[in-house]
Amino acid sequence: MMGAGKSSVGRALAARSGREFIDTDLLLQGRLGRPIPQVFQIYGEGAFRDHETSILRSLSPGKSVLSTGGGIVVREANWVELKRLGTVIYLRSTSEQLISRLETSKKKRPLLQVEEWPERVKDLLAEREPLYERADLIVDLTGLTVDDAAAQVMDCLERQGLA
Repeated sequence: MMGAGKSSVGRALAARSGREFIDTDLLLQGRLGRPIPQVFQIYGEGAFRDHETSILRSLSPGKSVLSTGGGIVVREANWVELKRLGTVIYLRSTSEQLISRLETSKKKRPLLQVEEWPERVKDLLAEREPLYERADLIVDLTGLTVDDAAAQVMDCLERQGLA
């Protein structure tokens, strides 16, 4: 979910595990030459989701940590690609923690450009939670720092024999 720390925790996990870090949002921005909010504004969410799927399909499985946008789970085709690429991890946070992080975030979130955006966060989380729970591993990050969260994810992977 947006604000969960996918990019920050992903970078820390990649550093901790000696793996390459890949962020689908950055790949998409590079491909289109525009920041994500502009992509949404100009082309719409459907086109953005099409490009997300295309980016996933272009990747090969390997020794990397992949961070995706929080809405990537809404398309079934993306689940096929995510599972093909490796172990899918849901970084779970409470809606309160997500809202707190998003309040201080410098990133402009296209889906939150509404007056009652905290309610939108709660609605999106409730809507997506069943999809997120399809992940291979669920790691609760509530109250953890980025480094502690990366350590928690690494520990979970090691316990499962996936590190």
